Amino acid sequence: MPPRIPALLAQTISRPSTTIASFLVPFVHLQTRSASILSSLSDNPGAYSTKKKLGRGPSSGKGKTSGRGQKGQKARGKVPKQFNGGQTPEGVVHGKSGFINVHRIELQEVNLDKLQTWINQGRIDASKPITIHEICHSKLVGQVKDGVKLLAGTKGSNVTIQQPIHIVVSRASQSAIEAVEAAGGTVTTRFYTETAVRRVKQGVMHPFISLRWDPAQIGHKALIPDDGLGMTPEERVTGLGFQYRLPDPTGRKELEYYRDARNRGYLSHLVQEGQGPSLFWKPPLSEEQIEAMRKSKGGTRAAKMKEENKLW
Repeated sequence: MPPRIPALLAQTISRPSTTIASFLVPFVHLQTRSASILSSLSDNPGAYSTKKKLGRGPSSGKGKTSGRGQKGQKARGKVPKQFNGGQTPEGVVHGKSGFINVHRIELQEVNLDKLQTWINQGRIDASKPITIHEICHSKLVGQVKDGVKLLAGTKGSNVTIQQPIHIVVSRASQSAIEAVEAAGGTVTTRFYTETAVRRVKQGVMHPFISLRWDPAQIGHKALIPDDGLGMTPEERVTGLGFQYRLPDPTGRKELEYYRDARNRGYLSHLVQEGQGPSLFWKPPLSEEQIEAMRKSKGGTRAAKMKEENKLW
């Protein structure tokens, strides 16, 4: 086999150069090679952990019995999680109690007495709407997951608000609503999600204006930013210039809560006169409505059955 030429020596060897006429250069195909990083791609260090290898000799520490020990049921096969050696399991003897509700809503509670303390200390400006953004950034509450609920305080304590405030939260108790409205303020409850709360805290989403937020129907002038400017439906669709738009409820349970005027829901104006906030139970028909149905062209019994079968 002939000896190899060293790399440095190979670079010094000059190759004969060929000269090409200038007028032939555009017609000559020059071989090129594009730079590619595909051959150098690799995972970040620590992206994958090496799988534990069993039975690879005593020096590996997991040889012979492969970490299972000697003899016994656990060395020969799998054991159920609640297996109790063949006797009656504890879950059968004592029973199982309790469960984890995966549909629960975790709301952070805010008492009016603590809110009044924050206002007196100047941490919250009472002249502006108090939303989740102000509540979180003033450190009035800690970690907020699904929203904030306004409470009047501990049982038996008479909490009074010293100035009118306009607050927008997820939910509020009846005693808290009465205390705020007695001072000339307003309480408005609206729908939030966990993602919406996080984006409101980051300042990339409006704290209370959404597509179904109708300031003309809600009627609170303090909740209309910039004296009503920028509240057209087109700007509400785009989120008033924010990166994300605040969502609205789609489930029946949330819709019924925010349609209820007793809860000061922001969708209460959608409930027509004589109807309730429920989307399942409809109010009974009056005698005038029944008589009008009998005289309708669609037939007496068929029209009445069709109207009674409607859920909402």
